[in-house]
Amino acid sequence: MRTGGRIAVTVAFAVAAACGGGGAQSTVDVTLREFAVEPAQSSAPAGEVTFEVRNEGPNDPHELVVIRTDLAPDALPTDDRGVVDEEAEGIEVVDEVEEIPVGGSATLTVELDPGSYVLICNIYDEEEQEAHYAQGMRTAFTVE
Repeated sequence: MRTGGRIAVTVAFAVAAACGGGGAQSTVDVTLREFAVEPAQSSAPAGEVTFEVRNEGPNDPHELVVIRTDLAPDALPTDDRGVVDEEAEGIEVVDEVEEIPVGGSATLTVELDPGSYVLICNIYDEEEQEAHYAQGMRTAFTVE
């Protein structure tokens, strides 16, 4: 029986090593709604971070864009409509999930280094002529 236990423990460690990559892993729940980006926590350890994103609407599709920057959430460079210029100096778009419908959800897993980040929705509604970022869909996020 002891030999079987050792084999099971060895297999468990081998599986963990193959899947883990050695870095920290964390999950952050994020709620999107008119007009706010609300992570369940404002920081995470460096390494693999999974954002579990839910759009609670009530009316508009939303997206989550993860941006590395030292700028304040309300100071990102924008165009004349209030849409963040994702190509501008001083910001680095890490990744994003686009167009999550009302009531929908999405998962985004990224490798994040220590530093300052901003989470935004950068959708521009042509019909309403409103930039979700300019309406307040932004928040600071820190990776330690």
